[in-house]
Amino acid sequence: MIKKWLVEIISLLFVLLFIYTAVYKIIDFRNFQAVIGQSPMITRFAPLVAIGVPIAEITISGLLVLPRYRIIGLCASFAIMLLFTFYIIILLNLNIHLPCSCGGIIAEMNWNQHLVFNIVFVILALIGISIYKR
Repeated sequence: MIKKWLVEIISLLFVLLFIYTAVYKIIDFRNFQAVIGQSPMITRFAPLVAIGVPIAEITISGLLVLPRYRIIGLCASFAIMLLFTFYIIILLNLNIHLPCSCGGIIAEMNWNQHLVFNIVFVILALIGISIYKR
């Protein structure tokens, strides 16, 4: 029973995170697109990424809310958070100083804090997947 609740809590945390950041990106879409357009790794694909990321975050949230698709949502959460984490690691290693385009409170974090935040969510996703599969 505790394990079931833990998966529910982890799923809820991801839903809150993804909906929160997706809404901020959509509300301030031009700024989000401009910021990611400054990234040397994304510049060419900025319009697609600007549309794709909020859609992915909302879609993953939907998967997490539906018990039948929760494991897919947890795996997708792990994958997208891992991708975001590697992106931050690359930015830090290349010493690129871009503003965070996540929005809200998360945008107030520096890149090192953001990295730790993301790693925590990667671990939470792994815990959720591990518990769910049992």
